[in-house]
Amino acid sequence: MTEVQTLAEFVGRARLEEMSDAALGQLKIRVLDTIGVAIGALDAQPVAAIRELTRELGGAPLSTLIGGGKTAPDRAAFYNGALSRYLDFMDSYLAPGETCHPSDNLGAVLAAAESRNASGAEFLTALAVAYQVHTRLSDVAPVRAKGFDHTVQGAYAAAAGVAKALRLSREKIANAIAISGTANNALRVTRTGALSHWKGLAYPNTAMAATHAALLAAYGITGPGEVFEGNKGFKETIAGAFEIDWLREDLESVTRTIVKKHNAEIHSQSALDAALDIRARPGFSAAAVREARLETFSVAFQIIGGGEEGDKRLVRNKEEADHSLPYMLAVALLDGEVQPEQYAPQRIVAEDVQTLLRKVSVAPSAELSALFPKWLPARLAIELEDGRLLACSRDDYHGFYTDPFDWAAARRKFDRVSCAKTSAAERDAIADVVETLERRQVAELTALLGRIGASSERERRMRA
Repeated sequence: MTEVQTLAEFVGRARLEEMSDAALGQLKIRVLDTIGVAIGALDAQPVAAIRELTRELGGAPLSTLIGGGKTAPDRAAFYNGALSRYLDFMDSYLAPGETCHPSDNLGAVLAAAESRNASGAEFLTALAVAYQVHTRLSDVAPVRAKGFDHTVQGAYAAAAGVAKALRLSREKIANAIAISGTANNALRVTRTGALSHWKGLAYPNTAMAATHAALLAAYGITGPGEVFEGNKGFKETIAGAFEIDWLREDLESVTRTIVKKHNAEIHSQSALDAALDIRARPGFSAAAVREARLETFSVAFQIIGGGEEGDKRLVRNKEEADHSLPYMLAVALLDGEVQPEQYAPQRIVAEDVQTLLRKVSVAPSAELSALFPKWLPARLAIELEDGRLLACSRDDYHGFYTDPFDWAAARRKFDRVSCAKTSAAERDAIADVVETLERRQVAELTALLGRIGASSERERRMRA
């Protein structure tokens, strides 16, 4: 068999019963977490533009849009993926040479599962498959250093998960993955320099294309059978040599993914904990900060600290703010939290945060770099105007795989990030369905997601 055929065999064989209780529990936490941050983004300007375009284009009403309406599965994959990605508050996976966000696959897998009237167990299995493929390719086939985006591995993961949700045969699963992997190789410029809306839309685009590839495969369209190992294939052209024995893989990698505590780029989480620790000390005042010096691991420095991916003291919009360690540390010291409110346009340009972020310096440490990705180390030292030096170090945070969220913690985050768009009854209903999803139908969940915002709209009309 070719390598993509072996991968398709793994996808086809996958069963929910193979997952440990711990893995299944963490997967359902990821579902709740992803839905919560998606709901929290319903009023974002780029999302509104995408919704208007989707309405204008139409599409067979097979898959639900969060917040109401239905469209074709590939368009739903894009829209719902854009929602879950916009706040940059979703889960992550850290590999030595790559960081990815496996929850980026949820919108596509959910749209495909709903279009086939799938059970909750089928949806969870397909999502677990996407997590496994995404994380394992990130482990052994990183592409960031070669100028490609982390969505590249996602082209294989999303197609695998969608094909599983569509109940395709092994042959058609292989074709879906081959088409998607061949066609979707994005550039890292998405996340360097001046950042645009595309930072949050690159993966939704990949997920949409992967969904379309799987639908094409369902209708008999074939793809390159040697997409991995062939002449000018993924290994030769981009990734280099690697080996994965897909027939020995399980569905457990979700337990190695991590959830964000702070609404901030993943590599900043422990540094922000350190900042909040210092802020809580008696006598601290952000106005009295003379200098804040952060030592961190090389990956954090290069991506969000002012290294190879650009100056992080020039912050003008949300996309730049949530990928700037100076901004995130400054706003944490000022506001005592880093949540969606800290990315309001008026907060980003405010004089206090713009002044303080210029007092933040970030430097890589070889010692700390050697600890990553097993740990997420940060050392923060803040010098005050009176000469006092306040310091704090962190190696992990609540949400890291060493201290994972339980259901109660996941529910607290879900409630906080979605409360402005939902009633308590709506949140209770969604959480109840997700917690028992393996015994439900996907339609029970999508029906609730499609009604989000309806009660607030009725209230608005009544007031008018």
